[in-house]
Amino acid sequence: MIRTIANKDIKLFLKDKKGVLLTFLLPIILITLFAFAFGGIGKTSPKMSQIKLLVSSQHSSKEITKFIDDLNNVSQLIVIEKQVEEGLELVKKGSYVAQLVLDTVVENGKAMLKYQLFVDASKRIQIGFLEGILQQHISQGKLAGFFEEKFAGMPVKLKKKIQKEVNDSFMTSGLEVVSVLRQDANKDNLGLIQAVAGTAIMMLLFSIVAIGGGLLDEKENGTFKRLLTAPIKPMHLLLGKLLMSVCIGVMQLFVMFIFAWLAFDLHIFKDIPSLLGMLFCTAFAVSSFGVFLVSIVKTRAQLNGISTLIIMIMSALGGSMIPLFVMPAFMQKIAVVSLNYWGIQGFYDIFWRNLSFIDILPRMLVLLGIGVVMLLISMPLFKRNLRQLA
Repeated sequence: MIRTIANKDIKLFLKDKKGVLLTFLLPIILITLFAFAFGGIGKTSPKMSQIKLLVSSQHSSKEITKFIDDLNNVSQLIVIEKQVEEGLELVKKGSYVAQLVLDTVVENGKAMLKYQLFVDASKRIQIGFLEGILQQHISQGKLAGFFEEKFAGMPVKLKKKIQKEVNDSFMTSGLEVVSVLRQDANKDNLGLIQAVAGTAIMMLLFSIVAIGGGLLDEKENGTFKRLLTAPIKPMHLLLGKLLMSVCIGVMQLFVMFIFAWLAFDLHIFKDIPSLLGMLFCTAFAVSSFGVFLVSIVKTRAQLNGISTLIIMIMSALGGSMIPLFVMPAFMQKIAVVSLNYWGIQGFYDIFWRNLSFIDILPRMLVLLGIGVVMLLISMPLFKRNLRQLA
C-alpha cells in the first residue's frame, strides 16, 4: 500500500513538467552562478582578470615617464592616463577601482618618486590584488635602480638573482593607499548597505509578483469578464494594478530602510531627495517587471514557477545574493542586465559614495527605462490575454 501511494505521487509529480523543471533546473543554475562567482571553475586556481588602473602625475619628469612605461608592460594591468582631478572623480563615482598619483620629491639630493594610490574601498578584492602588483613592481624598480647605481659592473644574472632575494626579504615599496571616500561619522558600513539594499530589492520582487498574481486570480474566477462589460478600458485595468504595485513597493522599501535605521543605525536621512528618487524608480521598475510576468503567463501556477526562476537568477547576478565585488569581471559585466544591479548601485551611491542627486540620476533613469520597456512589452500581451476571455 505504501509503495502504491508513493508511485501515485511520483506520477503526479512527473506530470507537472514545470514543477519538475524547477526542482532540478533552478538548483543547477544557482550552483553554476555561485561557482562562477566564487571562482570554482576548472581544476586550477582562478586567475584575476586585468584591472584598469588610472595613472596621473603631478608634473612631468623622466622618472615618472619611465615608471609609467614600465607599468604598461605589466600584464595584469590596463593603464589609463588621466588628469589628477578627473581621475579622482571617476574613482569616487565607482567607475574605476583606483588611481595611482605619481610625484617627484628630493631626498638627500636625489630625485625620488612618491606613490599615492587612491581607491574605491568598496572593491576590496581588486584593491588587494592591485596593491600586491604595485608594491612588487615599485620594490623591484627601486632595487634595480640601486643596483644600477652601486654595482653597474656586476654580471646580469648574478645581479638579477641578488635583486630577487633582497626584494623578497627586505625591500618595501613606500606605496601610500588612500580611500577617495571621506571617512566621517555618517559613513555607513559597506556590508550593512549590501545586506539592506540587496535583500530589500529581492524581497520586493517576490512581493510584487505575488500582488500581480491577483490579476490572474481575477481572470480565473471570472472577475475580468464582468469588468470587461463595464465602461473600463483594458489598459486601465493594467495601469491600475501597476499604480497600486508602485505605491506598495515604495512603502515596503521605505519600511525596510526605516527598520535598518532603527535597528542598525543606517543613515537614511543624509540625502532624502536621492533616497526618495531611488525608492520610486526601483519600485516602478520592479512593478513593471511584475506586470510583465503576469502578462506572459496564463495561470498562477505558471507565474509561481517562472517568477521564482527569473527572480533567483536576477538576484544572484545583480548582487542581491552575492556582492558584486567578489565576482569575476565577466560576471560583473553581465550583472548590468539585472534591475537588482541598478537598484543596489544606486543605494551604494547614496550611503557609501555620498554622491549628489545629479550623479545618481543616471541610475534612476536606467531603472525608469527598464520599467517603461517592460510596460510597453506588457501592454499588447495583456490585450491579447483579454481578447481570449471575450
